[in-house]
Amino acid sequence: MNSIRFVFGLHLHQPVGNFDHVFEQHVQDVYRPILERLSERGFLPLVLHLSGSLLEWLEKHDTTYLDLLGRLVSERKVELLLAGFYEPVLASLPRADRVEQIQWMRDAVRRRFGVDARGLWLTERVWEPELAADLSDAGVRYALVDDRHFLVSGFSSDQLHTPYWTESDGKRVALFPIDERLRYLIPFRPPEETAAYLRELRGAGHRLAVLADDGEKFGGWPGTKEWVYERGWLDRFTSTMGGLVESGEVQLSTLSDALDHVPSGGIAYLPTASYREMEGWSLPPDAALRLIHLERDLGEERIASADGGLIRGAHWRNFLVKYSESNRMHKKMQALSLLCRQRGDPPAARRAIGRAQCNDAYWHGVFGGLYLPHLREAVWKNLASAELELRRGEPLAAEVLDLDADGHEEIWVHSDQFSAVLSPRRGAAVEEYTVFANGLNYANTLTRRREAYHDTALEQQAEANSGGDGGAPSIHDIEEGIRLDQRPPLDADSRALLIDRVLPGALSLDQYAGGDYWPTRSWAQRPCNFTVQRQHDLIAIVCLFTESGTGQEGLEKRLEFAADGSLSVTYRWDPSIGQPDDIFATEISLFAHLDIRSEPEADVWTYPIDTVAKSERGLDRTRQGNSVTFRWPLHLGQAALKLDARVPALVE
Repeated sequence: MNSIRFVFGLHLHQPVGNFDHVFEQHVQDVYRPILERLSERGFLPLVLHLSGSLLEWLEKHDTTYLDLLGRLVSERKVELLLAGFYEPVLASLPRADRVEQIQWMRDAVRRRFGVDARGLWLTERVWEPELAADLSDAGVRYALVDDRHFLVSGFSSDQLHTPYWTESDGKRVALFPIDERLRYLIPFRPPEETAAYLRELRGAGHRLAVLADDGEKFGGWPGTKEWVYERGWLDRFTSTMGGLVESGEVQLSTLSDALDHVPSGGIAYLPTASYREMEGWSLPPDAALRLIHLERDLGEERIASADGGLIRGAHWRNFLVKYSESNRMHKKMQALSLLCRQRGDPPAARRAIGRAQCNDAYWHGVFGGLYLPHLREAVWKNLASAELELRRGEPLAAEVLDLDADGHEEIWVHSDQFSAVLSPRRGAAVEEYTVFANGLNYANTLTRRREAYHDTALEQQAEANSGGDGGAPSIHDIEEGIRLDQRPPLDADSRALLIDRVLPGALSLDQYAGGDYWPTRSWAQRPCNFTVQRQHDLIAIVCLFTESGTGQEGLEKRLEFAADGSLSVTYRWDPSIGQPDDIFATEISLFAHLDIRSEPEADVWTYPIDTVAKSERGLDRTRQGNSVTFRWPLHLGQAALKLDARVPALVE
């Protein structure tokens, strides 16, 4: 009987904008020990993907690690994989950007390690059919996808231990299915279970088993450092696998060798897909809960069967629907990428856009992702850096266009010093207010939303996952064990700058901060009639809101932008739109401190914008910014604000 080839692949990544101490900790706890110990024990060859953002950090802070890796690569003991350099989800990028990101990675690997990589780690395993042509154009010969991509197409699991070929536009690429069972066994279960599974596959005549997964599982996730190193899992694993290699049952293999020696399974056309968990996370809360309950009703055995492959969540891009903040970053990135190409692709702007394409801040699952302010800040800072480069010497200007692709027009005001986006559909709220000098988008806060896991955490009791059954808790065990005592505050409206409302006079700050109130009147989701006027060195946007049934103008909102980015806002309203003791208020959700003056002097309410979101540790409370609400007696009928971003600001 032939031995079975076992591909052991690791993906090592830290996001653009992550803290230095997080990089350092992962090098110390994960990246260095796993590489050193596998090398010491002869558990080689190994397949490895090192993201560009991690590679850049190591080049600056720890070249000894790269020297160790380089030696193993030169000895053909490690096969390096490509990806988009800054770890973007390739399917989310303009097609030219996809190819360029991969070329950046190929150039970096060739320059640092002297090899020409041909395999690809597909970020978040997000596959779309036209990727085959783009990968081929980028020089990729083979890529990794989840076995689920095949299962949702009707393949059976016993067909997925071989490479397949696919094509788009007549351009081919080979695809290796990643074995989900191996992902759940390694490193969370005793090594003997992996050995038994490999023997089972070999006994069935299979020639290949592929593991490719996050390297952070080996010391970076909660409890795994102790389990993998201190409690001896890695020693037992390499010893057990070594025994299988010595007996001739298992042969450690690279993907390149597997492609050359394992017969192809034929041609496969795969649908748009990602891994099972991500498709569930991308659903809106009610649908996500229905999927959770459906999977519980079917039971683990049914879900693990061939039928489970037909139970699916949503398209990855639904994160752009679920989170408007993600969509704004994504569409701004696309707009600047196009502008960059139109202006000759200056290298500094192109690299900044590439960094802003790093995937982590655009979505949310078990890890913080979009909920981590420093990751969103890194995206916006890089977009600001790119736009500064592209707009050097430009005068103040305004464009009316559907920037966020939702079928409604926005107003994009910009100069060589700032960039702002207003939404006439949302009461002329300012959804972006970026100042190039400090790279801050002052509107970079996050709406407090209901998440499906808020509901499940309220329902379930914490379950002990101490590893007493001979294993370690996986990230999904931790996810299933979270609980809440009460539902977090939720926002009725998506956050932005200058959300205008009439508030009841008796409303308290605690009720307001908790979202537990009904405004007397709100323009947060009201469209307006607007005109854009050029006046000397200002651009004025005049917005009129008429009262339904009367045709009378209930509110006039005038926003004046200067070329330096300062913003003046004046309001005129009909005092009869509320009760005599009501309050006219505008809420400004700020990512960082901003100098704001009011006329007449307003009563100001402030409170922190905190979210409760799932992370690898359970549930985290995170400060997203601060709500600042200016309040005037309704009977005044008029008020004004001056926002001056030229005053230095620190992120709070």
